[in-house]
Amino acid sequence: MSTISLENLTVRFDEHFVLREVNWQINAGEHWAIVGPNGSGKSALAATLGGEGERLSGAISGVPERLGVVSFEAQAALIESEGKKDDADLLDVIAEGTPVSEILAQSCQDHALQERLVEAFNLTALLDRGFRKLSSGETRKVLLTRALCSQPELLILDEPFAGVDAASYVLLHELLAQLAHTLPTVLVLNRFDEIPPFITHIAYTDGARLAYQVCRDDAQAVADLSQLLHLKTTQLQIPRADLRPKRPQLAGGEPLVRLEQAQVAYGEKVVFSDLDWTIHAGQHWQITGPNGCGKTCLLNLITGDHPQCYVNNIRVFGMQRGSGESIWDIKQYIGYVSSALQWEYKVSVSVRNAIISGFYDSIGIYRKYTDTQRAIADDWLALLGLGEAAHQPFNQLSFGDQRLVLIARAMVKHPPLLILDEPCLGLDDLNRQLVLALIEKLCAASETTVLYVNHRTEDSITGIEHHLPVDRYGPVDF
Repeated sequence: MSTISLENLTVRFDEHFVLREVNWQINAGEHWAIVGPNGSGKSALAATLGGEGERLSGAISGVPERLGVVSFEAQAALIESEGKKDDADLLDVIAEGTPVSEILAQSCQDHALQERLVEAFNLTALLDRGFRKLSSGETRKVLLTRALCSQPELLILDEPFAGVDAASYVLLHELLAQLAHTLPTVLVLNRFDEIPPFITHIAYTDGARLAYQVCRDDAQAVADLSQLLHLKTTQLQIPRADLRPKRPQLAGGEPLVRLEQAQVAYGEKVVFSDLDWTIHAGQHWQITGPNGCGKTCLLNLITGDHPQCYVNNIRVFGMQRGSGESIWDIKQYIGYVSSALQWEYKVSVSVRNAIISGFYDSIGIYRKYTDTQRAIADDWLALLGLGEAAHQPFNQLSFGDQRLVLIARAMVKHPPLLILDEPCLGLDDLNRQLVLALIEKLCAASETTVLYVNHRTEDSITGIEHHLPVDRYGPVDF
């Protein structure tokens, strides 16, 4: 097979879905799996190879003529075409439709393989039955048999293992592994753990784009993709809270934070001034601004880590700053993550214990934790797809996984306010998407209000609807 090339390809499938700006090459000897969340474009990408969709721009070349295609769309189309043969309205009978044997014969080029598959898939008794009379799993096996026996030059299988019984599942894996020696294959899969060993490359779709392409030999990139798919597709259930000790309840209706005419200045140098900002529970905020404009200073006014918090009019969690409250009175309501915290978190501690330390706002563990806290930490690790890393030293995790663990550490106590100060700083693209996916889940599924500081406009997060642009040269406009 020659190289298949898609260059800046944009394809419309219907008025609601357009696959955009795809750049992709499939070289001789490569086998690809396409993964991604539901609705991300993975089936559309495979269908594009099969000539489906309306090309709006770009180019596609090198696709061979003989394709073996199995997809839910092809399955539905064949069932629909068989339904059109129903002349029940005229004859008052139910038409049987085309027999399975004829469906298979239409494109069979390898009769020996067909006989083998018919027997192995338990289709022998169905050969004389009308195709439209089969169950969903049976029609799937017929389409697989037809595609595999057509001697295709490229095999395109969209969810080939869906709906087949356990024995057929094992058979299909074995057969695809054998065919892979001579037949290039593209598989669309929802489950990462179903990717067969013969697959050499993985494509990840998201937002109707081909977002990532990784070689199977790149173990770290593959692990990151698997984790990203886990976060994107898992229905997030925030792990339970540890109810002991119980912090004081906040007064209903009162803002979490209120700053009036806030200012940070060093001598004559004013970082920002005249800042009025009120944060209500459930309001997620994105905070942006150039370097040095005072974003971190602003956050430190809230947390009490900036000395000028006591010369400003700040009310936090029902307490007026400077009225005798301690810093721990404030911090019990806050979860905080920053690059500085990650740099400081250098103690020798396991991944699980790093999360547990969030119950105590400490770096490391210096007291005996409870069985409940351990279980909650394990629930967070499972949510992050890091369950097997519980005993691993925190400092041996990848930079991106460390950031995820620190977000979990900040969330274990279910803080009313979660402050994320440039959580994507220093992360590569894949790890950035992991962190963004987790933040998006937290905004959608938790009662915690999120303050999210970032520089990049493309890192905006669904669920964050309030924006605070900080201007170092004048008042904040929002």
